[in-house]
Amino acid sequence: MAQNTGSDRKNTRASGSTTRNRIRLRVGLGLVLALLLIISGKLFLIQGLDTGSMAEAAINQRTVVSKLPATRGEIVDANGKVMAQSIVRYNITVSPKNSTAADTFVRKNSGTGNVDTVTRDEGIKELADALSLKEADVRKTVTGNSDFAYVSKGVTAAVESKVMDLQLPGIYSEATSERTYPLGAVGGSIVGFLGSDGTPLAGIEQTLNSKLQGADGSRKYQRGANGIVIPTAPEENQPAVDGETVKLTINSDLQYFAQQAISDQVKKFSAQWGNIVVVQAKTGKIVAMAEDSTVDPNNPGATDAANRGARSVTAAIEPGSTEKTVTAAATIQEGKVSPLSHVLVPPTYTVNGENFADAFTHGTEQRTFAGIIGDSMNTGTVMVGERLSKQQRYDYLHNFGIGQATGIPLPGENAGILAQPDSWDGRQEFTVLFGQGVSQTPLQTAMIYQTIANNGVRFKPQLVESYIDPDGTEHKVDGSAGTEVVSPQSAQQVKDILESVVTAADAKDVSVPGYRVGGKTGTAEAVRDDGAGFEGYTASFVGMAPMEDPQYVVLVTVQRPQGDIYGISQAPVFNSVMGQVLHSNNVPPSTTHSVALPQKY
Repeated sequence: MAQNTGSDRKNTRASGSTTRNRIRLRVGLGLVLALLLIISGKLFLIQGLDTGSMAEAAINQRTVVSKLPATRGEIVDANGKVMAQSIVRYNITVSPKNSTAADTFVRKNSGTGNVDTVTRDEGIKELADALSLKEADVRKTVTGNSDFAYVSKGVTAAVESKVMDLQLPGIYSEATSERTYPLGAVGGSIVGFLGSDGTPLAGIEQTLNSKLQGADGSRKYQRGANGIVIPTAPEENQPAVDGETVKLTINSDLQYFAQQAISDQVKKFSAQWGNIVVVQAKTGKIVAMAEDSTVDPNNPGATDAANRGARSVTAAIEPGSTEKTVTAAATIQEGKVSPLSHVLVPPTYTVNGENFADAFTHGTEQRTFAGIIGDSMNTGTVMVGERLSKQQRYDYLHNFGIGQATGIPLPGENAGILAQPDSWDGRQEFTVLFGQGVSQTPLQTAMIYQTIANNGVRFKPQLVESYIDPDGTEHKVDGSAGTEVVSPQSAQQVKDILESVVTAADAKDVSVPGYRVGGKTGTAEAVRDDGAGFEGYTASFVGMAPMEDPQYVVLVTVQRPQGDIYGISQAPVFNSVMGQVLHSNNVPPSTTHSVALPQKY
């Protein structure tokens, strides 16, 4: 039997290796051919069957969409005086390396529709003319290899439109908007302001942003790789819709006057803060709402954050004796008392174990109900007020708007606090009769007196007069229908009591020459800012005029004035502001005699 030699074994291994190599080669070649087939098929699919997608992708790469910003609506006062406005301007920019990439370019002639050829030098001259700049300066700016430069800043929309119509390569525009407040701090706490990024942060600017902001438009066109507009490509423009103008009920002249008056009063008595609210009695329209420290929307950072808002609607305070007018209206309406009812008032009065005294020392006095309110006697007020049930006391306070937001379009409105009667303790059920154990904003207090001045019909306060479309169409805001809280007869008896406060009782320093005036003082302990106890006092006076047919209500509030609280009078400020309001609105002087009800019997 023959045996294999070493040479035979080597030949056998070589033959096997060659076979395996041939197999690998065939497999590799097959894979390459398969890959080529796949690629070829994909190319055929894309180039032969999917040309639309390719074309769309190319168009998307060439398409430029620029924003056409809407102009934010104005805020104006009742007479149309501008309190806030936006100025839209444009910066003209250039990409120098694209603007000088070619000696000529083509553009569509907007007049003839033809495609014109324009030289680079002609384009530079046209750009300089449109911007009213020297040609040499423009040429210097647009020449070079940089990516970006400003040609001109802050041009008007008309100039920007001229520039963009030139269709120059590498020339672009960017919109800017500047919000300005021509009246500065006048009504600043009402108008509000915008942040540096245009975000509305306060006031009407914030609450009515949806009316003011409008809707941006867009400009869509195509540019080649060199930045040149493709003249034959379609262009789509979506025009911007400008914001609406918000017309307020505020009279900016009276607003300025009131701000100066309350600022002087706060300084005079080193008070923490103060405000004045002026309301039109027959409509509920707010004519002025002034804070002693008011933000200038042009520079809000200059004012402490705590002083930028309207405390007239954000600060809930105990009103004190101005609330006795609610007790008077309720007891008269319920037939429990009349202005001349006799009440024997002791030096102090105890009920349910709770003792009540007055701010002045007196013996037992024979007082009319008008005299009790006139000299602001807590004792007599409780004696008459307890004739109402707890639920009745609550209902009248609620019906006069206490404990519920007015809905005024300003941020941070405080609804105040009016607890349910079943939660009142043995003292609170009586203190609410004279404005303690209950809190409300100055605006809510003013609206109580608007109700009495308007023959018992309460309106919601109105701050916006109308909205005006960009085309000038004005849409009036319907005021509230009004709710009768007490009858006209009851309201008239309360007005007689309020006038007697001025003519025969503790507010004889209230006087507006030529006009009959009525009103009520208020003094209350001020709750500490941290809510822990009391610190200082809140002093106020609220009145109406002319009493034969009240047209306006004015409330003056000062928080924590320094000095003898019973020696601090808001009368001079009230007299000044009410006089200005009546005269500036041409309210005829009174021709009838004042009412002076007897205070004692």
